[in-house]
Amino acid sequence: MRTRITAAALAAALTPLALTLSAPAAHAAPAAAPYDFNGDGRADLAIGAPGATVAGQAKAGAVSVVYGSTSGPKTSTRTLLTQNTAGMPGAAEADDAFGSALTSADLNTDGYADLLIGTPGEDGSDTNDGTVTIVWGSGSGLSGARSLAGFFSTDYDRYGQALAAGDFDGDGDADVAVGSTGPVTLSLMNGPITKTSALNGGSGSGWGAASHGITHLSSGDGTGDGHPRVVLHGRAAHNGAATTSLADMRISNYTHWLQKLPAGFVSAVGDIDGDGHDDIAVGNDREASADPGGALGGKVTVVYGGSDGLDGGRAPLVLTQDTAGVPGAAEKGDRFGSGVCLGDVNGDGYADLAIGTAGENGSAGAVTVLYGSASGLTTKGATSYSQNTTGVPGASEQGDRFGERVTLTDHTGDRRADLTVSAPGENAGDGAIWSLRATATGPTTTGSTSFGPGTTGISTAGAPGYGTALNS
Repeated sequence: MRTRITAAALAAALTPLALTLSAPAAHAAPAAAPYDFNGDGRADLAIGAPGATVAGQAKAGAVSVVYGSTSGPKTSTRTLLTQNTAGMPGAAEADDAFGSALTSADLNTDGYADLLIGTPGEDGSDTNDGTVTIVWGSGSGLSGARSLAGFFSTDYDRYGQALAAGDFDGDGDADVAVGSTGPVTLSLMNGPITKTSALNGGSGSGWGAASHGITHLSSGDGTGDGHPRVVLHGRAAHNGAATTSLADMRISNYTHWLQKLPAGFVSAVGDIDGDGHDDIAVGNDREASADPGGALGGKVTVVYGGSDGLDGGRAPLVLTQDTAGVPGAAEKGDRFGSGVCLGDVNGDGYADLAIGTAGENGSAGAVTVLYGSASGLTTKGATSYSQNTTGVPGASEQGDRFGERVTLTDHTGDRRADLTVSAPGENAGDGAIWSLRATATGPTTTGSTSFGPGTTGISTAGAPGYGTALNS
């Protein structure tokens, strides 16, 4: 059912903007797939380290981009981005937290995906106003940048703490959704967005509690009509509980008419059953004592898509580590659902689900992969991975948080989604990344690789938290 958000629940009503309009950009090339920054048909890997020290500035933040290859992410071909990188707007300052959120789209339709980076700690007119930076793709990778600053006169706080990109208003151009706290918690920046043009206006609202704002965003085409909806994550004002809704941003008052989703802190969108409607996996890694929508050890709820956005005739699938066929057992503090991602690992045409369990075994962490099918997600053949799994580099240690973030992305160009896992707590907060190649039978540990911030040029001073954000 659609859930109406009353005027009393909105800190700020939807505010349409009338800004200077530029002529639409020429569409000279088909839009590139997200995260294919150099147009070679392979997705590249963006890794956020918002706690990284840059030029002596603690927690200024950095992003590593490792380019795809036939063997997966190749650390010898990489780009390091900070606010001190030549051509980057701004400057690296303490507590900016550059790299807290990441998303990608071919904003200027030149055949190369562009990278959007959230910097919620950036100071503007006051502390922690936040900003978003676009870094442009090209045949040689990422190069050149511009700011995508908020356009409301009212105060923003932590603008850029959540990001999503897609053609949300259905006009053929990629738009950007930006989460923040403060009076305006959700901003929609209308496309086209090019390297030099004026911004094309947009809208915004105060959905959710202003103190928490929009904490996470994801998007996908649940209706199968060719344009994505946006999944909004926030917190309730009265008790801080997770709130999750689906918004159609073609509707001018999109935050007055929402479809309610199971409460959680992260989500992923993809077509699990191959019916042409994207489905939504919502992760809630909290205990029920900490969040009303939580469960012992955490849970993930799969909501199937339909012609109205959600399939009202199909019950959601609730998964815990006590679900038959799911490896492990539900235990307090496991954080099952800390990270979720959907992608077709085995190339059978159905999206599969990777679930992070960052609190498993004293926060050593683990990841579970479940498979899609014509009848939906199945636990048959489910597999679990940790640093103690044969072939996975390293060893499980308390506090690593292996599985804090997961992504399923085709880095090799073989049309199978490879599994990437982050452990931001590895080596006392340095963080690290693991990449497992996809095969017809699922991720393989044979030839799996791991690397940390130093490999890609990020300082290990302090606690960079490498992998706090990954490809969304």
